Amino acid sequence: MSKAFVRESDADEDLPDEKETRPAGVKNYITPEGFQRLQDEFRQLMRVERPKTVEVVSWAAGNGDRSENGDYIYGKKRLREIDRRIRFLTKRMEAAQVVDPSAQKNRDRVFFGATVTYANERDEERTVTIVGIDETDLDRGRISWISPVAKALLKARVGDVVDLRTPAGPEQIEVVAISYPPPRQRAP
Repeated sequence: MSKAFVRESDADEDLPDEKETRPAGVKNYITPEGFQRLQDEFRQLMRVERPKTVEVVSWAAGNGDRSENGDYIYGKKRLREIDRRIRFLTKRMEAAQVVDPSAQKNRDRVFFGATVTYANERDEERTVTIVGIDETDLDRGRISWISPVAKALLKARVGDVVDLRTPAGPEQIEVVAISYPPPRQRAP
């Protein structure tokens, strides 16, 4: 196959870095568990995934014509994806400000790391945990501290009714319960 039909330039194929989900000037608060997950993913990519992919690419490059070599083409693409993710994780960890919710002293108000049960105007209850941007998981009720629900709940107490801004207009929600993880025991 003629090289005219194959694009093999690495510079042309570089993927753009992942977009920043954090608004400018906003801290990257994260729980210790969330920070540990970022570190674990970083280590997995650096110690396992990347070396394995580099090995495959090196082997494939030695097999001759790279333009028709699927292992080489896929390996180079995967290597760019891994490097992109590594850059993203590095930036996130450098900007992270770890906040341990179990160390919260003022447990009667909603702050970062709180698990909050609230009721809406239709008396439907929902329980959410306020976590960092990198830890959100709606299926598990983990919402970002900069989400509209979290912003409405922050600093509220049990029994407080707060205004939640929704696309359909403002809605009032009432704080039913607030909890935090138990304080961690310090090692002697």
